[in-house]
Amino acid sequence: MFNSIRGLVSAKGIDSVYILNGDIEWEIAMPVNDMSLLEFNNECRVFTWLYHRDDQMKLFGFSSEKRRNTFLELLKVEGIGPKGAVKIMGGISQDDLEQALENADITRLEAVPGLGKKTAQKMVLSLKGKLVHTQTVGVVPSAYGDLVEALTGMGYDRRLAIEALTKIEAGVSSKLSKEEKEKQLFREAIVYLSGT
Repeated sequence: MFNSIRGLVSAKGIDSVYILNGDIEWEIAMPVNDMSLLEFNNECRVFTWLYHRDDQMKLFGFSSEKRRNTFLELLKVEGIGPKGAVKIMGGISQDDLEQALENADITRLEAVPGLGKKTAQKMVLSLKGKLVHTQTVGVVPSAYGDLVEALTGMGYDRRLAIEALTKIEAGVSSKLSKEEKEKQLFREAIVYLSGT
């Protein structure tokens, strides 16, 4: 729904930043190390993810798409919710997190505030190879950006979504308008990914 919000940093809380965009001030929950990159009254761009349940709606923000992807991967780990994922990301740098997962360094992960041994083990089992892999997958063609985000939002693996769109594009007619091409790519990618 929202990919990112651009505006002025109007205030910072303990775990939230406030961004003024036109006449609307957004309250966005962020990991503390992402928030530390933002300066009061400076313009910024925050990549967002909307948490929506019957009784609650909350906007989460990140300094980059890579950070948001890390958050989304953490949500796939049993026992980690949005607040827990933000807390984990605020307690360890991106590089340290990737390295700890790749080396199955449970001790390093346990040192993150609020992260116990069982959850650390689940993280290693679920995410080893995934965060580093999304970093080296290659550049997503700009034309695919929204489609990849839409597909990963539906639960498909980012790497597979890029692979599907790359393969499918060759068979899509160049005579179609950009909008028609995107619709066809999206439909065919879902069919392709459903069969993998």
